[in-house]
Amino acid sequence: MDIRGIIKLIATIGIALSLFFILPILVGAIYSENILPFIFFDTLFFLVNLAPLLILRKHRFNLKVKESIVVVNLIWILLGIGGAIPFVIYHACDFPSAVFEAISGFTTTGATVFSDIESLPKMLLFLRSLMHWLGGMGIIVLGVGLFSLINPTGSLSLFKAESTGISIEKLTPKIKDTAVSLWRIYLIFTLCDAVLLYLLGMDWFDAINHAFSTISTGGFSTKNSSLGFFQSDAIVWVTTFFMMISGINFLAHLRSMNRDFSGYKSEEIRWYLFIFLLLSALLTMVHAFSSGDSLYFSATHSFFTIASVLTTTGYATLDYEQWGQIAVIIVFLSMLVGGNVGSTAGGVKVIRYVLLFKNIAAEIKRILHPNAIVAVFVNGNRIKSAVIGSAFGFFALYILTSVTVMLYLYARGLDEMSAISTALATVGNIGPGFALTGPSHNYGFFEWYDKLVLSSAMIIGRLECYTVFVLFVRDFWKKF
Repeated sequence: MDIRGIIKLIATIGIALSLFFILPILVGAIYSENILPFIFFDTLFFLVNLAPLLILRKHRFNLKVKESIVVVNLIWILLGIGGAIPFVIYHACDFPSAVFEAISGFTTTGATVFSDIESLPKMLLFLRSLMHWLGGMGIIVLGVGLFSLINPTGSLSLFKAESTGISIEKLTPKIKDTAVSLWRIYLIFTLCDAVLLYLLGMDWFDAINHAFSTISTGGFSTKNSSLGFFQSDAIVWVTTFFMMISGINFLAHLRSMNRDFSGYKSEEIRWYLFIFLLLSALLTMVHAFSSGDSLYFSATHSFFTIASVLTTTGYATLDYEQWGQIAVIIVFLSMLVGGNVGSTAGGVKVIRYVLLFKNIAAEIKRILHPNAIVAVFVNGNRIKSAVIGSAFGFFALYILTSVTVMLYLYARGLDEMSAISTALATVGNIGPGFALTGPSHNYGFFEWYDKLVLSSAMIIGRLECYTVFVLFVRDFWKKF
């Protein structure tokens, strides 16, 4: 194992993170807040990461797959600690709670330990949203441009290791070019969302923060009542739109910039939109009949709620738990789906369900016609058995992780609904669950060790299980 190379890469990310920390410091300065503790911490954080870069500046290395996996996992520890310390130095919460908040931010889960969000300094509110925005496309993709400068041959290995932020498919010849193009689109979406929210009545601070949280499908808000605070249907519909496009594979968006809209015709996107429309329509009818509200009011908040949960954003305008048992079941079903592969959304991902049901149909055909050669096709391409096996393996690991977290929470005294929904909400990077962790509650009541368990669940979900669990395989450490 190239320990020095790993340290150099992690320090590079640390340097980048310390530079981004300048932004919340500037926000604090604008609002005349006490920024000196943050400046002191950021300076120290910068120097701690700069030191190994200077010491190892002449070290050359070739990043391999195993080392890439180790780097990815260690980076999440760095993010958890680095993102937590500002909350601690401003006495916002204790260290385990701060780690939970930071991990929730960078994994774009959006679960919070704070009951009174609006009491936090503006710079910490901005920091929460910034963590979402950086984690949304993947902190590793951000680092690809930096890594390619110091280690061109190793960029591909690291690029593959971060599975959620981007597909492995090569859209442009160079990985750095692809990463830069994706971040350009990400920035364009963020700016468009922020400008529209500002024009619809938010101030610039709230507009930028919510744009960060929306495009990253994170869910942190600057208000205790989330987007419900603004009492604006236009804001709700605009946010619904941007949540949905952020849940679509960003490579399809990238193709569209080159006037190639074929990516939007993929089976995954078609099923994604179908599921969204179906569940939204069902929830609209249920809410309209149970509440007596107008169809437009029901549709506004139902479409928003399904988009929020389906894309694993986790915003809320109303407490959907008050809409009745059938409504809760519909929202629960949307928790099980997730967005597209290659999007900022978490969860299982639609394409895996497509592969699951297509493979089931193929197996039935093989039973009926034993001599027939039956293959699974997606978007006209034959899917290799290894890919199908990987999808089934992911389902197994995802269920295993969720059940383990659920049993842990149940053993800790949570009721069944709270335990089940909290497990799915953390592993799926959704944020709010039901009952004790529902949209009108938070995660602050958990003990410090519970928060660390849930933080681990968020990381496992963000890295889609394999990247974490492979560390516990004996063969992984052979010939390292």
